[in-house]
Amino acid sequence: MWFWFSIIALLCWSGSDLFSKIGCADSRDKYSHLKMVTAVGIVMGLHAAYEIFSGVDISLQVILTYLPVSALYILSMAIGYLGLRYIELSISSPICNSSGALVAIMTICLAVIHKEEIGIAPAQYVAIALVAIGVIGLGFVEAKEDDELRALRQQKANYKYAKSIWAILIPVIYCLLDALGTFADSKVLETLDEDSANVAYELTFLVCGIISFIFVKFIKKQKYLPKKEAPKYIGAIFETAGQFAYIYALADSEHVAMSAPIISAYCLASVIWGRIFLKEKLSWKHYLTIATAIAGIVILGIYDE
Repeated sequence: MWFWFSIIALLCWSGSDLFSKIGCADSRDKYSHLKMVTAVGIVMGLHAAYEIFSGVDISLQVILTYLPVSALYILSMAIGYLGLRYIELSISSPICNSSGALVAIMTICLAVIHKEEIGIAPAQYVAIALVAIGVIGLGFVEAKEDDELRALRQQKANYKYAKSIWAILIPVIYCLLDALGTFADSKVLETLDEDSANVAYELTFLVCGIISFIFVKFIKKQKYLPKKEAPKYIGAIFETAGQFAYIYALADSEHVAMSAPIISAYCLASVIWGRIFLKEKLSWKHYLTIATAIAGIVILGIYDE
């Protein structure tokens, strides 16, 4: 079942990518990422309430045990939402979701340290290298692109972007934090029930969402406009559904080095949605490096099948 849960998470999270991008892309709203945290927190809080009333066991001890994992995920997501105002979804998503390859590397390193059987074929090492080459190459292409060429290819896009160090740095930070969270997740779930862990995560996100709302609404006195907030809540619904499937995929610790890359391949769908709905158009160099990274991610995900 880990494979099918991974596919469901892939589809839901690519939808979350699209609507989160729409909700956070306005460069004039410097608190859009915190508003997105509030939206996800509310939706996840509602789902947590449903799970609790359905009989899922939850306690303060479970919440505290899962808190380090929750913190890594929530921080990475908030940073990811911030980065959406600086860069195309088609570029950001492949970088962010290379975290699956980092998880595979961490798993390999841990196996070597403990002198355990790694069980990874040469082709999978090649796939990890492809991801690394693709991400590094994507950053290089983005940094070296001529400003005039950038403006020319963005003429028909829904959003315009200027060259910025944050455009690449923020997705890379997301990738590192998410990889740490995924790796820690696979270990913590060996001692926790996955339903309880998921509820603990959602309740923690709810608290963060409430704090974000108080900060934005009452301290910074920002307005919440229904038309601009709607995409955030649609993205939050997809995010919550994806998280529900993800937690079960990662619960199978024997396949974490495989399920994590499959889920990370949702960046492929995100690139497609960005091209269709956001009118994003990249240079051939962008597409080449993105294809390299995605090829590595997909190979990692399906090789075990």
